Amino acid sequence: MGRIRLSIFLLALFVLLGATGLGHAQGDMYVYFLDVGQAESTLLLGPGFTILIDAGDWGKSDVIDHLQRLGVEKVDLFIVTHPHADHIGQAAAVLDSFSVAEVWMSGFEHTTLLFEKLLDALLEGEADYLEPRTGEWVSYGELRLEVVNPADIGTNLHASNIVVRAVYGNVAFLFTGDAERPSERDMIGTDLPLGAQILQLGHHGSRTSSSLEFLLAVRPELAIYSAGLDGPFGHPHQEVIDRLKILGIPVYGTEINGTIIARTDGHTYTIYAESGQDLVPTMRPSLQHLEEERRVELNSASYAELQRIRHIGPARAQEIINLREILPFRSVDDLKWVAGLGAQKIEEIKEQGLAYVKGVSKD
Repeated sequence: MGRIRLSIFLLALFVLLGATGLGHAQGDMYVYFLDVGQAESTLLLGPGFTILIDAGDWGKSDVIDHLQRLGVEKVDLFIVTHPHADHIGQAAAVLDSFSVAEVWMSGFEHTTLLFEKLLDALLEGEADYLEPRTGEWVSYGELRLEVVNPADIGTNLHASNIVVRAVYGNVAFLFTGDAERPSERDMIGTDLPLGAQILQLGHHGSRTSSSLEFLLAVRPELAIYSAGLDGPFGHPHQEVIDRLKILGIPVYGTEINGTIIARTDGHTYTIYAESGQDLVPTMRPSLQHLEEERRVELNSASYAELQRIRHIGPARAQEIINLREILPFRSVDDLKWVAGLGAQKIEEIKEQGLAYVKGVSKD
């Protein structure tokens, strides 16, 4: 009788450890979609390998805290998808705090102090450095990492974003960073395998990514994104959630569920919240931004409504009105004709998600 009770106890303990992420079954790979607010960081732990993709936001230590909590001492591969602050925020600290064998970056040069700090840490450290390109791949035991973007480096930071497909046995993950629709079209055009059971949504679930064509090419069984509560950009955007719902693809976010874990033995997989709570699917954009339901159409919005758009004050609102009387705006990109609105500010306007042009899908 005692042996039966002991067996039941051990079985229950095994299930509990697996459900909470505190125990790692030998031969399984665990993918941690870390809860790092309105940023991104993903950790792959498997037999003989530790791979980190991106390092959260600057001015914080949550990525370092997560890695230390999970017992990470050495990182075999550190992939920096692109040099935006919400992806390289703690990259220098990762290099300083852990033994890192190899670092992948796209080669796109940024002008921020944060990026320069990362380069300094790379130069001072002993990690090997590689700028991978489309079609290249590497193996870590049973894990195969396939690079599906970028083919080369251009002038657009997001287009140069590294996208990798991680294949463990018969189970595949696609990690897209902030890749947007032009990059998605490029990836489809390569004819490289894109299929994956689990898709990490591009650009935190932004409408700039996750096009219908790309989703049909990947055909994920579920999608995961990283975002923060009450984030300034309203991620994930409703269009993306609606598109996934129509396709029957459940989607889960870190702002609702905290750190999300996928566990696979190479044949099947399970997904659960590290907290032990039931996963809650995302039904609409992360809570909030009800105001976003009242988007601002550039060719018809009033003087006051235009000023709800980021970077648009009284002077620019009047200039938009004057310009559209001469020639209607064809897309949000046409805001480049407004004084003082350069590429970076227009990108931030797109991210806010308020501005659009009626009848034009690329906004």
